[in-house]
Amino acid sequence: MAFSAADVKNLREMTGVGMMDCKKALAASDGDMDKAVEWLREKGLAAAQKKAGRIAAEGMAYAWVCEQCGVGVCIEVNAESDFVAKNELFVNYVKDVAKIVAAENPADVDALMALPYLDSGKTVQEMQNEKVLVIGENIHVRRFQRFEGGVSVPYVHMGGKIGVIVKLDVSDNIKGDAKVTEVGKDVAMQIAALNPRFWDKSLVTQAVLDEEKKVLVAQMDNDPKMAAKPQEVKEKIAAGKMNKFYAENCLLQQEFVKDNSVTVEQYIAAAAKALGGTIQFVDAVRFEKGEGIEKRQDDLAAEVAKMIK
Repeated sequence: MAFSAADVKNLREMTGVGMMDCKKALAASDGDMDKAVEWLREKGLAAAQKKAGRIAAEGMAYAWVCEQCGVGVCIEVNAESDFVAKNELFVNYVKDVAKIVAAENPADVDALMALPYLDSGKTVQEMQNEKVLVIGENIHVRRFQRFEGGVSVPYVHMGGKIGVIVKLDVSDNIKGDAKVTEVGKDVAMQIAALNPRFWDKSLVTQAVLDEEKKVLVAQMDNDPKMAAKPQEVKEKIAAGKMNKFYAENCLLQQEFVKDNSVTVEQYIAAAAKALGGTIQFVDAVRFEKGEGIEKRQDDLAAEVAKMIK
């Protein structure tokens, strides 16, 4: 499979590895991007696989918690341009749809679009169609998640680039304490910043563990100092290094960004102890606007040339 200069550039952006090594990896992998990433990892050149595609779609990721009912909602609504994403009509639409999700608990996006839009006499779909006509760009609700029960804490990063909701299980004697909200926000900010693959090491699948051990063994095979060691020794060493994998990829085992002397799990436990109650991380959701959507790349010069012909 052939590969282009753009493929080399994309691989470099995915892995942080130099251009020449990326070119070698693609050549060794017949242009297959996933195999090239694995090749770089086995050579010890890429620290971790980042498989997310280009993030280019615009819109808004929003996180909100209803003060009256405690229901938390994280939602992503897409638009065609960043300009529209800052439009008050668009922002208000996103916030209203989040309220509808909280109140009505729709099963999916299709069910949501069929619900009444507040007291407008229109459905959510009809109101969305109206916004499209007024704003002049395509708009659509892409996804949402709703948390009920426990204590939900929202965080919105950079005006809607990332939305996070963290759900905590909190003992009754400290519910409503401002420190609990602070803990939830700290954890949400950690999730926004580091985007962990798993919430806890117990959630890491055996398939992922096997793949990580395979990569670690392959790295030792390519290390002149380690290559001669017996295979069983390499496998034991690889197994012993999994704590580092957990610390890099699992939220609760990560170093807490605000105090790297403790893990996130230890930070939550210490905060709960200081308050005289219990706080347990239950779940979270992180939406980044346009995540995994490839935006159309317009050639402005070509468009202008067409207009003046």
